Amino acid sequence: MSTRTMATTSATTGVRRRMKLLLFVMVIFMSWAVYVLYVQHGLMGDRAGDLQEADKKLNDATVQSEALKQKIVQLNDREYVEELARKEQGMGYPGEIPLEIK
Repeated sequence: MSTRTMATTSATTGVRRRMKLLLFVMVIFMSWAVYVLYVQHGLMGDRAGDLQEADKKLNDATVQSEALKQKIVQLNDREYVEELARKEQGMGYPGEIPLEIK
């Protein structure tokens, strides 16, 4: 064998070894990346369910808040308060005789 063939053979052996090492590192990295993607996809599904539940609670709270605001407006109305006092407490004006119908 000539020295030129031997030098080329050892050089290509080194290149092949480095390429195999690079390929191994890339396979390990890509495996890790796929694993992380899979785990994050599962977490996103869980978070989506939590988000829907939180949105439902927010909508319920908003509806309740609007109902309470409407009740506040009604309770600031003098006629509504008088009506409540007559119906629920049996109250009336002085000299007025309340009638109970059963």
